[in-house]
Amino acid sequence: MTTIVRATLSDIELLTQIGKTSFLEAHGRSASEENINEYVGKNFTNKAFEEALKDTNNIFYIIYFNEKAVGYSKIIFNCQHPNIPIKNITKLERLYLLEEFHSLKLGLELFNYNLNESVKHKQSGIWLFVWTENHKAINFYKKAGFKIVGQHDFQITATHSNPNHQMLLTF
Repeated sequence: MTTIVRATLSDIELLTQIGKTSFLEAHGRSASEENINEYVGKNFTNKAFEEALKDTNNIFYIIYFNEKAVGYSKIIFNCQHPNIPIKNITKLERLYLLEEFHSLKLGLELFNYNLNESVKHKQSGIWLFVWTENHKAINFYKKAGFKIVGQHDFQITATHSNPNHQMLLTF
């Protein structure tokens, strides 16, 4: 059984652990160990999540499977990008699921939840960045109807970035 709930400040530790683990599972070999550790040490901390949750533009949802938190998403409504000349558009900043739960289609369930929330908030579509080597994620988004519309260098550290596709789904 799955449940999806909006995250609050009381979920900081949970988001930190899921974020760190799922990022390392998906991107741990995308740069040197030193660069990855620097990125994780900066972006997957309780302080980083506290700041993100205090920003009212950021909306986090946690997905539970059999009462265990197994993933989360982060969306931002009305988040335009110069590459995408559409107003009222959602940025899907994170869709993280622990690897051991990938086969259960929980990522799709969490994605669809975010999609429905975007529609409820009168958004015109969703855009995101995805690492060009994350073929599983790219295929997932293409199946959902996303198209590649641009490129982006995702900054891991001051000296290392990874190439990303910018993808767009319009409603």
